[in-house]
Amino acid sequence: MAGILFIISAPSGSGKSTLVNQLRSLVNGLEFSVSYTTRPPRGSEEEAREYHFTTRETFQQMIEAGEFLEYADVFGNYYGTARQTLDDAFARGRDLLLDIDVQGATQVRAKVPEAVSIFVVTPSPEILAMRLRNRSRAEGKIQDEIIERRLAKAKQEIENYREYGYILVNDILDRAVEELAAIVTAERVRRQGGEITADTERLIRLAEGCRQKNAEARIRPVLEKFGVTPVHV
Repeated sequence: MAGILFIISAPSGSGKSTLVNQLRSLVNGLEFSVSYTTRPPRGSEEEAREYHFTTRETFQQMIEAGEFLEYADVFGNYYGTARQTLDDAFARGRDLLLDIDVQGATQVRAKVPEAVSIFVVTPSPEILAMRLRNRSRAEGKIQDEIIERRLAKAKQEIENYREYGYILVNDILDRAVEELAAIVTAERVRRQGGEITADTERLIRLAEGCRQKNAEARIRPVLEKFGVTPVHV
């Protein structure tokens, strides 16, 4: 049985990496796609764990060879997902999770339209700015200009929320992780079948509440705080 491709996107600083790491510890049979990037490692990041770190020259050669399922230039650095990663996971019948930006997600959906896409937002631009400053402080380089640029980019990315099937607000970490796990469970049941227990039914209901069409009322105040006009169905 073919696996399911899950896409998760969020503006920089939204806590997406933390969500993904906790999801992977909770959900069995979900492989994580390790992206390629030309940016240097941050903090305790390790090669082939968070990313495959490479040079711009090597990355460009991979582009020319058609090795990427998607790639994008984000704040001056390349990020990309190798086609082989998806092929290998699906050949084993495994589900695959892609942690990619809005540009990359658009490319992947065009090639894999049945992919499940999830967009994560923070409750407000103030909270996002705080998270960005905390991360910059940890890296020893607080630059207001960079933070402002990332906030502006966040608004641009959030404007694309309608392209995603599910929307999460990362205000309470444990709840956001549970919602993310519920989406994986619900999509597996919908596409692959299996026993439906009382807990499975609860998770399916939780996931339904995160569907874009059902989450409009919840996310509207968040969108307005970022200066994004909600698009009504």
